[in-house]
Amino acid sequence: MTRVALRGIRSHLGRFLLSILAVLLGVAFVAGTFSLREMMSNTFEDIVASGTDADTYVKGLEGAGGAADDPMAASSQERFPLDVVDAVAAADGVDRAVPDVSGPIVLIGAEGTAVLSSGPPSFGMAVYPDDSALQIVQGRAPAGPDEIVLESSALERSGLAVGDETSVVLADGIRSVEVVGEVGFAAPMAGAIMVGLDEATAVAAYAPDGATSLISVYGEDGVSQSALADSVSAAVAGTAADGAAEVLTGDQMRDDAAEQWTSALGFVSTFLLVFAGIALFVGTFIISNTFAMVVRQRQREFAMLRAVGASPSQVFASVLGQAAVIGILGSVLGVGAGLGLVQVLRQVFAGMGMELSGQVPLDTFTVVVSVVVGTVVSLVAAVLPARRAALTAPVEAMRDDLPTHDRASRIRTGIGAVLLAGGLAAVGAATAGVVEENAGSLLGLGAAAIVVAVLALAPAIVPPMLGALASPLVKGARPLGGLARGNVTRNPKRTATTAGALMIGMALVGAASVIAASAQASVRDVVDNQAKTDLLLQSATWDVPAQLVDDVAGVDGVERVDALQISGPASVDGTSTPVIGVPAGFFTDTLTVPVEDGAVASLAPGTAVVQATTAEANDWAVGDTLTVASAGGTRDVQIGAVIDSGALGLPVVLEASDFAAVAGATEAVIDTVFISAVPGADLADVRADITALAKPYVIVSVMDAEEYGDAIAAQVNQMLTILYALLGLSIVIAVLGIVNTLALSISERTREIGLLRAVGLGRLQLASVVTIESVLTAVFGTVLGIAVGAGLASTMTVVFEDEGFTNLAIPWTGLGTLLGLAVVVGVVAAVWPAARASRMNVLEAIAYE
Repeated sequence: MTRVALRGIRSHLGRFLLSILAVLLGVAFVAGTFSLREMMSNTFEDIVASGTDADTYVKGLEGAGGAADDPMAASSQERFPLDVVDAVAAADGVDRAVPDVSGPIVLIGAEGTAVLSSGPPSFGMAVYPDDSALQIVQGRAPAGPDEIVLESSALERSGLAVGDETSVVLADGIRSVEVVGEVGFAAPMAGAIMVGLDEATAVAAYAPDGATSLISVYGEDGVSQSALADSVSAAVAGTAADGAAEVLTGDQMRDDAAEQWTSALGFVSTFLLVFAGIALFVGTFIISNTFAMVVRQRQREFAMLRAVGASPSQVFASVLGQAAVIGILGSVLGVGAGLGLVQVLRQVFAGMGMELSGQVPLDTFTVVVSVVVGTVVSLVAAVLPARRAALTAPVEAMRDDLPTHDRASRIRTGIGAVLLAGGLAAVGAATAGVVEENAGSLLGLGAAAIVVAVLALAPAIVPPMLGALASPLVKGARPLGGLARGNVTRNPKRTATTAGALMIGMALVGAASVIAASAQASVRDVVDNQAKTDLLLQSATWDVPAQLVDDVAGVDGVERVDALQISGPASVDGTSTPVIGVPAGFFTDTLTVPVEDGAVASLAPGTAVVQATTAEANDWAVGDTLTVASAGGTRDVQIGAVIDSGALGLPVVLEASDFAAVAGATEAVIDTVFISAVPGADLADVRADITALAKPYVIVSVMDAEEYGDAIAAQVNQMLTILYALLGLSIVIAVLGIVNTLALSISERTREIGLLRAVGLGRLQLASVVTIESVLTAVFGTVLGIAVGAGLASTMTVVFEDEGFTNLAIPWTGLGTLLGLAVVVGVVAAVWPAARASRMNVLEAIAYE
């Protein structure tokens, strides 16, 4: 039977090519995800190895417990005086001790624009003559406040050269500098913009409090890491770092850093694997449809095999053997395609400024998992068709007209009805507030049940829905519309399976569109109804220079300047919670927020305002005293008000002086600056003056409220574009499914097509019939998908209202575009099958058996 299975593939290779391609695309995503993650992991491990090359480290303790798990989070480590370095350097076995003094900086490139990247940070750091992690490639180290050195990739991206003059933006404003050297590390820095400063300048900019959170300690020759750590621990005892820092060996430090990056990259892998799963799930529709149609066409062949002695299990195994061959071949090709995909992504990342080190990795785990996943998907998709083939009765080999059984089964319809009822009940309970704590999970389960239910009920939906969709064509394109309608409703299971693949993709796209539109509408509503400001300042680096804020306050026509500051996680009554700081009067003069309890006018030193969801989760109430602790210090504040504001996403708001005392001078960043003009002032003139002040900083944007809303909408659109690109793969696979079904259907209807041609149907008319079939199938899947996806997404504004989804917006234009896309998809998918059908020889087609 193995030979029979392989001969079946060879003799009908065209039937299986699209199934192989479907497996290839899905597996390429799986293999590419694992390979990309491994490459990114190797890159960051190289960074860790080259950037943390010391033998021992003195590291500040995690003050709030939040940053330890996220390498990209703002630091919450305890800081200790820089003079601890002297005590450490004097310890036995220590060759030298180097404190870490670094922070944000903006480099102005050769073209006069800021050198930015779309992800990796831009930071300045102190350059020490004896820092072995850093090598001077050319030039020399900086020797004063007007000199810098650049890491090799930053130098290349900036367009600058050693000896050029440029500017940098530090916390104290713009500074003219000269590039006096190029430095390098042992590994690429993944696109980070690294600017080296002399020690005094770095300390003034990043350690004005004379403190650091990390000291790198290098031992003398022959001193082990553990012995050095013991010696350093003894030296730290009794200093200001005692109780505020821990001593780690170099290996421990590197292992901890690598673990943090691995944990962070786990999200990337999960995110991409979700879309790989969607692609493979959609691919099963193609494979299942292919085998169902092939089994139908070869039913007489299977009956003959049974008649000459083949057992049902042998026939079953032969069909599954073909599926295994398709799965293995598609998976192997998919692994190769996945590596190609990673290479393309590597070039894309490089163009965005993020260099990944090493070659594209290919390990045994990736190959085995990819091949197993692709093969299992193929086998699962072929099980039901294989069962049908195995149950073919030998007597059917004697019949001229084989019976077909393609109507919706009662069992399938019943299961679909039960799932639909359960899903609607779950969604209804979530939106009605019957379940509050797990409403989101209940909504997700209900949505999944509804999607599966629609797939199960699709064969029963095909005749009435396609009849309605086809009615304009039946009346307007006689007799072609009627022929096409009859063909797509003749086999409802086949049509439902073909359209099901497209339905999944369109449901996800439709849901994403509604969610994005609702998010944008919610943000605009908050800006329009809560912000009373005239202008806003924001930075491309999410940190508006403090000097600019001071300068703006002196502009003629400016009445009030409120800087909204953010710090890393703080410990609020023992809970790790991000905090923000605003001036007193912020909630009365600048931002109007819904108040649930208390009075926002009470915000003053010693008080705090908290979000309702946070207060409820922690059982806080107006009048309660909270202890807030972070890198800068500790403050006891009393809750003055509980608010419910989507404009302020962080849970705890402190008055500016309390915030400064808690966050410290080095931890806070100015996220947004709200500017109110004097009543009657010419806003255009005020904006022009502020723009002139902001222009030298390059990175700062001056916006009014409407433009701010547009900027937020642009961010949502950027995320939506990424989702569309990933979901596009499922739509491509769905198109292949339509092509596959049409091609196999034409082969199955060869004699019928010959008879139609014989009675006068022209080639163009025949091609039109096939095209209409394809368009009807595509539109059916799209309408069903949009209805399910957009309908379910519409409930999110009810369930997640507390998280900021306050406005429901249906993007009718976008959804209409999807319907137009469905027509295009149908026409494109029909090109090859229609051409094949129109080229058939009439006499040979009539004689076909």
